[in-house]
Amino acid sequence: MSADAGRVKVVTTNRRARRNYSVIDVFEAGLVLVGSEVKSLRESKMELKDSYAEVRLGEAWLVGAHISPYQFAWDGGHDPERDRKLLLHRREIDRIAGQVAEKGLTLVPLKVYFKEGKAKVELALAKGKTTVDKRQTLRERQDKREMSHHPRTGNLR
Repeated sequence: MSADAGRVKVVTTNRRARRNYSVIDVFEAGLVLVGSEVKSLRESKMELKDSYAEVRLGEAWLVGAHISPYQFAWDGGHDPERDRKLLLHRREIDRIAGQVAEKGLTLVPLKVYFKEGKAKVELALAKGKTTVDKRQTLRERQDKREMSHHPRTGNLR
């Protein structure tokens, strides 16, 4: 058993996801990778900026995630933009597919990390925010910040 077994090492997070979507439910999925992709992930060379997940023919796929090629790969490495299979339980895939079809939700990756040596993706079933919703969220955050620094509440700067 290695020293980092059981620990979580975050590779990348999708910071835009929580700003552009209201998260409804969160899932953890395994990620099917080739060797050079794993090496690049260990160096945190991944971007989730324009990525999403979808269910195709009963399988879940991560689409549009960019993993930079590993410079020391002997065969030239991997395709940085290829679709990658996600590992989920059948019940989870069916539930996700149902909610995406019924409610018009989107499956968005929130972060990629290593857990017990295995690459994992945190997926969120989410609903897209409108510009008004985004402004409301920013206003609430600003109000909360101002309240925490207000002298009457006892929280001094």
